[in-house]
Amino acid sequence: MKVALIRYLPLLLLALAWEAAARLGVVSALALPPLSKVAAAWLDLAENGDLITNGASSLYRAAQGLTLAIAIGAVLGVCMAWWRPVNALVGPLVELFYPMPKSALIPVTILWLGLGDGSKILLIFLGCMLPVTVGAFNGARGSESALVWSARSMGASRLRVLRDVVLPSAMPELLNGIRTALAFSFILLVSSELIVGQRGLGAQIGFHGANGNYEAMFAVVLTVAFIGFAADRLYLMFVRWVLQWRE
Repeated sequence: MKVALIRYLPLLLLALAWEAAARLGVVSALALPPLSKVAAAWLDLAENGDLITNGASSLYRAAQGLTLAIAIGAVLGVCMAWWRPVNALVGPLVELFYPMPKSALIPVTILWLGLGDGSKILLIFLGCMLPVTVGAFNGARGSESALVWSARSMGASRLRVLRDVVLPSAMPELLNGIRTALAFSFILLVSSELIVGQRGLGAQIGFHGANGNYEAMFAVVLTVAFIGFAADRLYLMFVRWVLQWRE
């Protein structure tokens, strides 16, 4: 308990500083409403159902896109590391698109799939697949050669080596790539909904901001931040559980 208190003390200090700065007029209440008013707006949004319905829409899109990215990106990354023709074919494409700002794909996905859920799921999938692919590739490439050759010398087939040696070795890097993709999914989700969304947390941020309801706007922004924070903490717990065998 004491460790947790010390760990999250900066968040408490930030909240107190926020409230004090707004109440004392250090910053304009229009630019930064008091945190207490933001909390009241959050309760109103939760009570009338806007926060829940839009949050459910956003989480559905993020989950769909991220799941596809993990499934396809992991397989693609391992295949790139294990089969040279696949790496020769796909590697240049990954290197080309990896540094590109993924939000630049928003007009493309809208052009292909319109303004509905499909374009946002596709955007999240494309943006999140690359870090998963790179993580899986680096992990599989980093497998110890001695273990691979030992398994081969004992008669293990190529697929058996891949399953029993390469994939366990690749797991830490792959999980790191997935964590990066998890953060990207929230960034891309809110960006796409903010620009063209009719439902979702990003759309709510844009709607309340355009109507001057800044308390509600900040309430939704904080909701996104805390959902992302909670997802990251839960994922780290999952990673520790998965990697127990390495202890």
